[in-house]
Amino acid sequence: MVRSIISMVCVSILLLVGAVVENHHIDKHFEEFHSVLEVLYEKVDAEVATQDDVYAVQQNWLKKKKTLHAFIPHNEIKEIDMWLAESATLVRDKEWQDAISKIEVLKELTEQIPNTFRLSIENIL
Repeated sequence: MVRSIISMVCVSILLLVGAVVENHHIDKHFEEFHSVLEVLYEKVDAEVATQDDVYAVQQNWLKKKKTLHAFIPHNEIKEIDMWLAESATLVRDKEWQDAISKIEVLKELTEQIPNTFRLSIENIL
C-alpha cells in the first residue's frame, strides 16, 4: 500500500516536471522566433525587406521546428510553414501590405500556439 502511494507520487512529480520542461521549451522557441519575426516585420513595414530576409526567417524556423515536432501537432507547424512561404512570395513581389498582414498573422500564431500548451486549468479541463 505504501509502495503504491509512493509510486503514484513519484509518477505525478515526474509528469509535473515533464510538463514544466515542455512548457519552458515551447515558450523559449516561440519567443525567439517571435523576436525574429519582429525584425522582419520592421523591414517589411519600411519596405526594405528582401526575399532573403524571409528565407533567413524560414531557416530559423526550420531549426526550431525540428524539436517542436515532438511537442506540438504537425498542423500547427504546417500552418506557420505556409504563412512563411506566402510571406516570401509577397516580399519578392513587393506587395508590402499583403506581406505585412501575413507576418502579423505569424506573430499572432507565435503568441497563441504556446498558450494552447500551457499548464493551466483551461487546458487541463
